[in-house]
Amino acid sequence: MQATVGDRLLVHGKNVGLADKHGEIIEVRGDNGAPPYLVRFADGHEGLVFPGPDCVVERVTGS
Repeated sequence: MQATVGDRLLVHGKNVGLADKHGEIIEVRGDNGAPPYLVRFADGHEGLVFPGPDCVVERVTGS
């Protein structure tokens, strides 16, 4: 998995009824876009994320 600052991280809910989480990648701490990522989630909290198989990087393209 590779990402750049500004991309969005989608974390799928692991159980039925558990909502997905969306966040913006604000820092990439691995080499060449690799995890871990510092992510600011929609509710305002920030966390260091080591993405698993339930995560997807949504690329943000410039205009």
